[in-house]
Amino acid sequence: MSLKIYNTLSRKTEEFKPIKKGRADIYACGPTVYNYAHIGNLRTYVFEDIFKRVLQYNGYKVKHIMNITDVGHLTSNGDEGEDKMEKSAEREGKTAWQIAKFYTAAFQKDLKDLNILLPNKFPKATDNIKEQINLIKKLEQKGFTYKTNDGVYFDTSKLTDYGKLAGLDKQQLKAGARVEMGEKKNITDFALWKFSPKGQKREMEWPSPWGVGFPGWHIECSAMATKYLGQPFDIHVGGIDHVSVHHTNEIAQSEAANDKPLANYWLHGEFILMGEDKMAKSADNFITLDTLKEKGINPLAYRYLLLQTHYRKQLSFSWEALGAAQNGLYHLYNIVQSWDKPGPSCNDCELKFLEAVNNDLDMPAAMAIMWDLIKNPIFPGSAKKRTILKFDKILGLGLAKLKKQKINIPTEIQNLIAERDGARFSKNWDKSDELRKKIETAGYTVMDTPEGTKIEKK
Repeated sequence: MSLKIYNTLSRKTEEFKPIKKGRADIYACGPTVYNYAHIGNLRTYVFEDIFKRVLQYNGYKVKHIMNITDVGHLTSNGDEGEDKMEKSAEREGKTAWQIAKFYTAAFQKDLKDLNILLPNKFPKATDNIKEQINLIKKLEQKGFTYKTNDGVYFDTSKLTDYGKLAGLDKQQLKAGARVEMGEKKNITDFALWKFSPKGQKREMEWPSPWGVGFPGWHIECSAMATKYLGQPFDIHVGGIDHVSVHHTNEIAQSEAANDKPLANYWLHGEFILMGEDKMAKSADNFITLDTLKEKGINPLAYRYLLLQTHYRKQLSFSWEALGAAQNGLYHLYNIVQSWDKPGPSCNDCELKFLEAVNNDLDMPAAMAIMWDLIKNPIFPGSAKKRTILKFDKILGLGLAKLKKQKINIPTEIQNLIAERDGARFSKNWDKSDELRKKIETAGYTVMDTPEGTKIEKK
C-alpha cells in the first residue's frame, strides 16, 4: 500500500518515492531557543512525529535531522531588528549561551512529555559556522551575492523561479512587500551574513571573509541539511508560516549553490488559533506545555486533541476542547487497561487504519477507526488490544505502558450493578437509568459492553 502525502512544492498529493529504497531522510526546522516553545509550535512537532512514525510503520528506515537555531534569527523576518538570542539574554540578565542551553533543554523536555521520537541529531547553528561561511562563498563565486553596509545579501533577481514554493510570481512578491528596502536591490533579497553593529560588542559573532558578524537565519538550515543529509534529500518539514519566507529562501540559496533541488517533498503543518489570531510569541498570546500541566492537563491529552484535526487544517484552541480530549484519553486508557493480554489481531481494522494514515496522514479517520473497533461487539478484548497497540505505534499515546487495572469495587456498588443488570434484563429502562446515576454519584462510570457491564473509577 503506497503512502501519499501533500507536497507543498507541487500543491498536489503525491505518492512518496524515496531517493534510496527503504529509507526516508527528513530535515525539520527546529526551534529558535530564546524562549519556551508554545503549544502552537509544538503542534508542528507532533505532526512531524506522526509523519515519522507513519514512515516507520510502512517499513522505512528514517534519518531525522532537526536544527537548533541559537543565533541569527532576528526579530523581523525582513533581516531587521535585534537577534532574538541577544535580546532574550538582555531581558533575562544571562549570556546568550546560557539562554540557548536553558531553552534547548526545555524544548527537549517538551518533546519527551509529548512522546515525540527524538531526531538522530540536533545540530546547532553555532556549531556549523564554517559550513555556513563556505556556502556563502560558493554563492559569491557564482554571482548570487552583493554587499551592503550591514551585511552580505542574496540577489533573488538572479533566479527565475524564486517564490515557487509559495506559488508567487514576481509581481505578487513586489505587491506583498514585507520590509523596507534599505540598501537591498530587491524587496525579496535576504541576508546571508550580518555584520556586527559598529561600536557594539556582540556575544555571538565570528570572523568571516566579509567582516565580523553572524549568519543569517536561512543559511544555517541549508548548510546543515546538506551537511547531514546531502542534496537533494527526501523530505523537508515545518510550520506553514515558513513557506513564504524561510523555506522559500532555503530553496533559493541551496539550488543556486548546487544546481539541484534541496528536497523532493515539502510538508507543512497549520496554525493553532487563539480566537481569530494564530498563536505567537510576538503577539503575546501563547500557552506553554507547562501551563497545561499546571492546570492538571496531561501533555498526552494535548497530543490526543491534535490527533482529531488534520495537520493541514487550522485548529481553534479552547480549554473546553482540551478538557474533553483529556476525558477521551483517560477513557481510552481505562478501556485498554481492562482488557486481557493481547491475542490475535483484527486484520481488517489494521488494513483500514493503514489506508487512513497513508492518505496524507488522515489521523481523524484513523482515530474513528480505532473507536469503531473498541465499540465492535464481534472482537474479544484481547484481539482489540493487540490491534490498538499496533495503532499506538503511530498515535504515540503510551498505551503499551499501561498495566491491567484492578478495581476494588465496594460490596454496595456491586449490589447496585447487579440490580441494574436485572433491570436491564427485564427492560426496565427507567430503573436502569436511576441505578446508573446512583453508581456514578458514588464515583464510578458504568459502561455497557458486549462482554457485559464494566465499571471505571472516576
